[in-house]
Amino acid sequence: MASKIIVTGSVHGHYKEVFGKISKLHAKNAFSLAIVLGDLFPEPTEESSKDEDDLMSLLNGEIAITLPTYFTLGKHPLPQQIVDKLESSDDEICPNLYFLGKRSTTKTSEGIRIVTLGGSLDTEITAGLSKDKHLPFHTEGDAKSLHGANNADLLVTSNWPTSIRSRSSVKLPEGAEEKSSLAEAEQCIADLCSALKPRYHFSTSDSVFYEREPFFHVSNEGRPDTSSITRFISLAAYDNPAKQKWLYAFTIDPNAAPPLEMPSGTTATPFTDTSRKRQRLPDQEQSYSRFNHDHGHQNHHRPNKRARHKAPPPGPQECFFCLSNPNLATHLIASIAEDAYVTTAKGPLSTPGTYPSLSFPAHMLIIPLSHSPTLSSITPPETKISTYKEMQRYRNALHSLLIPTSKGALGAVTWEVSRAEGIHIHWQFLPVPADLIKKGLVEAAFKVEAENEKYPTFKAKAIGDGTAEKGDYFRVWIWRPWEGADSTLDGGGADDGDGEEKKGEEKELVLPLSAEFRFDLQFGRRVMAKLLGLEGRMHWKDCTQSDAEEKKDAEAFKDAFKKFDFSLEEN
Repeated sequence: MASKIIVTGSVHGHYKEVFGKISKLHAKNAFSLAIVLGDLFPEPTEESSKDEDDLMSLLNGEIAITLPTYFTLGKHPLPQQIVDKLESSDDEICPNLYFLGKRSTTKTSEGIRIVTLGGSLDTEITAGLSKDKHLPFHTEGDAKSLHGANNADLLVTSNWPTSIRSRSSVKLPEGAEEKSSLAEAEQCIADLCSALKPRYHFSTSDSVFYEREPFFHVSNEGRPDTSSITRFISLAAYDNPAKQKWLYAFTIDPNAAPPLEMPSGTTATPFTDTSRKRQRLPDQEQSYSRFNHDHGHQNHHRPNKRARHKAPPPGPQECFFCLSNPNLATHLIASIAEDAYVTTAKGPLSTPGTYPSLSFPAHMLIIPLSHSPTLSSITPPETKISTYKEMQRYRNALHSLLIPTSKGALGAVTWEVSRAEGIHIHWQFLPVPADLIKKGLVEAAFKVEAENEKYPTFKAKAIGDGTAEKGDYFRVWIWRPWEGADSTLDGGGADDGDGEEKKGEEKELVLPLSAEFRFDLQFGRRVMAKLLGLEGRMHWKDCTQSDAEEKKDAEAFKDAFKKFDFSLEEN
């Protein structure tokens, strides 16, 4: 449901006048709430006896506030009487007047999510969070901690974000350049806005009103995210001599879908320098470094920017999926068979707590021993056939593990990126609630993401080892156990022609890849992260673990997998 909100600039102690004006407007417009930006109270050095009397009237509830009104910290400390009240009243000053806090996330009864960062940056604190809740200073740590809010309908900050006027054609009032909040603009606020992608970002500058054109953000993969549009608005103070706008009203529906079309005049985000060369998407060379412990060693096979010729791809001794690589993180390896092996993923998408029935992340990699960019390029032909069958057998054994462990509640998704210019083909395996598969949500997630990226259309077909496919492709298998599946299934993987024993319902989807577009190698992980609500773990680098944690997860998996590991029977 849409809500009407009214926002003011700094009040500087003029409670009676400001709340009186808001009350009159509220009577005609039925606002859901009001927000006071900047300083609600006067600067302590300028307080008069009238200000003290007005403050007591406010605390005693003698100044009428006719709708829920929220305020935060501005540039000045709060009066001691207000601090005392806050410490004893759970952020309520008087009826209908609430303190948002210096660093906070608030969800109103209308479902509107407000993220607040009050005060100015304290450059003397270089790390950590600010300790005092009521002084008008914050740290970069305070700003970074709010990234965990993930999203916001409204972002409220006392200062402007750095470079907010970049790409904007909106002019500041004549002579306002030096008086605006540009002098105190903060990079950590720009980073916070980029992280949360709020629908509105409100700030204040005592003598200037500034409303920037709407802007769209850039996704984590470096692509325009036109579904996330922010409007930045800075209001002047109530008593500003230039008579700049200090009051702003708007309507917002927190549950509304993103607009089908961008508002007129929308620009790219001012927080990204698009004049730089376009960043490369993560490539396989980078992804292989996850298995390397010698991080200085991983760059030797990357092309020098000044090199005239592309460096050759890494060989088995340098490839981080080859057992012959001396820097391979062997503690991640869970099982080795004749033609393939299984390892736990470094920086797994899931965690031991993602699926309560499992005591380990269960984000696995199934990797052929042959150093080849695609399955179809493995030689000789008989090795290609046996490798594909064994990889399918491992996948089937993992399915068999999930059936009794989750009592049929978990299915699985396995995906593969097959590119002729790749380095070492592998499959990524991830459990997923079977109910999501049954409802068609997993398949829909891959198709919608592909459509959003303007990729080709997925086709439902089985392609085996990919030999018959012309060109590169992305493949995903979506599997769920038969309802009421026998929990005594012990894996092993009977050979029925392709090395896979059927123990449930499965769909194979193939996305053809061509040279006309750049394919994101993290596509599969990105889709699953969004579907499972794990957006904060979308990149493996954000999910790194210590060696001890990795070993613990690998050992827990190996212990659970013993019963289903056919390699143990054959050795």
